[in-house]
Amino acid sequence: MSIKKMITFSASSLVLAAISSLSLIAVMSQQAVAADLTVNISDVNQGKGHVMVGLYSDSEAFSQGRASFGSRVKADKAQEQVVFKDLPAGEYAIKIYQDENSNQKLDFNFIGIPKEGYGFSNNVGRFGSPNYQEAKFTVEEKTEIQIELF
Repeated sequence: MSIKKMITFSASSLVLAAISSLSLIAVMSQQAVAADLTVNISDVNQGKGHVMVGLYSDSEAFSQGRASFGSRVKADKAQEQVVFKDLPAGEYAIKIYQDENSNQKLDFNFIGIPKEGYGFSNNVGRFGSPNYQEAKFTVEEKTEIQIELF
C-alpha cells in the first residue's frame, strides 16, 4: 500500500470517526436534557375560566413574572393536570392562578387579597408571594408534582 493511499485511508477513517462521535454526543445530549413535567392541580373552582400555569427557570424570571414556559387548562374539574414535554432538565418554580372571569390576570379585593385561586410549587406562599428558592424543584426525566390552589 502506498503512502498516499494510507494517508487518504487514515483521513477518511478520521472523518468518519469524528462524525460518528458527534452524532453519538448529539443523541446522548438530547436524551439527557429531555424531561417531562406533570403538574397535578387540586382545589380548582370547577366550571370557572382557566387555570394559568407559569414555569420559571431562574430567580430573576420568577421575581419579574417572565415565565420560561406557560400553559393553561380549562377549569372543568376540581382536579386538573398540565404536562410540559421535552423540557431541559434542571431547576424550576411554578406560579399558578385560576382566571375565573377570563380577564387574563389574578384579581384582588380592595385590601390586596386574591379573589381567585392561586398557588406555587412546593405549596408555599399561602400568605404572600414566595421567593424562587422556596418554590424551586428539580425536573428530571419524568417528574410529577402536586399543587393545591389557595
